[in-house]
Amino acid sequence: MSQASSQPPQQPSLALTASRGLVSWMARERVSLAFTTYQVGKLFMVGLQPDGRLSVFERTFNRCMGLHASDDAQTLWMTSLFQLWRFENYVPPGAATADGYDRLYVPTLGHTTGDIDIHDLHVRTDGTPVFVATLFNCLGTVSAERSFVPLWKPPFVSALVAEDRCHLNGMAVDPATREPAYVTIVSKSDVSDGWRDRRDAGGVLMDVRTNEVIADGLSMPHSPRVHSAWPNRVWLLNAGTGFLGYVDVEAGASQFHEVAFCPGFLRGMSFIGKKAIVGLSASRENRTFSGLPLDENLTKRDAEPRCAIHVIDLETGATDHWLRVEGVVRELYDVVALHGVVRPKLLGFKTDEIRRTLRVDEEQMNERMTPRQ
Repeated sequence: MSQASSQPPQQPSLALTASRGLVSWMARERVSLAFTTYQVGKLFMVGLQPDGRLSVFERTFNRCMGLHASDDAQTLWMTSLFQLWRFENYVPPGAATADGYDRLYVPTLGHTTGDIDIHDLHVRTDGTPVFVATLFNCLGTVSAERSFVPLWKPPFVSALVAEDRCHLNGMAVDPATREPAYVTIVSKSDVSDGWRDRRDAGGVLMDVRTNEVIADGLSMPHSPRVHSAWPNRVWLLNAGTGFLGYVDVEAGASQFHEVAFCPGFLRGMSFIGKKAIVGLSASRENRTFSGLPLDENLTKRDAEPRCAIHVIDLETGATDHWLRVEGVVRELYDVVALHGVVRPKLLGFKTDEIRRTLRVDEEQMNERMTPRQ
């Protein structure tokens, strides 16, 4: 007589489950999604196959975090453990690769910054990236001669040192100028790792142009963004409570207005029309996430934290669509919308396909992929 195995059932390495309307919404909007997880070091791209099912593509990049996509989705930037990468699309407009992808993102430019714990990044109108160097409590940009060039630090941080004193993590740019406008900071600490003692209500939103605190009393705020439809609002994720909301920067005593609760630790936000694409993380084992108001808010709603991407209506606060991410992936960092993209893929460094994928100009003709024989 055989005995039943006492081993627990194996969890799937990765399982993505979509809400009923997500696929049709992606097709209607002609949009794909890209998201990072530093937990397992992966950049994922989610689009649609010709039969309407989800297309999922991933590549490995150590501690990948911040993402930025150009408006035309031709260029993608990503931060990693000690490098910043620029990807370019090699597929000509209106064309597709032999295996049916309408974008092929190839890492064409890398900046070695060292491990400065880059979180959010955006790109200026001149094409240069600006990023949050969290370890150094500042904003910075790239340099051909140095690890990076510091651009701004909060006035309460007394020195430019590698101590992650306040956990400056998020950056919003002015849509008109593409220059940094606002940042989220977990606390106003000026001692090494001091932010961890103020995770509950020590967070602030600051204007980098005036050095003013626009809102305080936040809990682990992340991913500030300015939407062109509401130029006086700074949307952000109050991750320690689980709420997406906004701060009215023109109000006298600005406060955080809660718009939607999400069952998870929130990081990463992008816009499609008047909807927000938001990343949720599920890991409760991480001490950074525990002991926050989020725990109580989940209990009140009889909910468990989830790893997912939610599509939220910014006017009603309703979650219109969702994508659950289950299995080995428990934490997300950033998510971007790839406008006008149906089915994206990308190259990494683990296989030799990057050696054989070339793009060259041929007498002012359209750029095209040319495989090397």
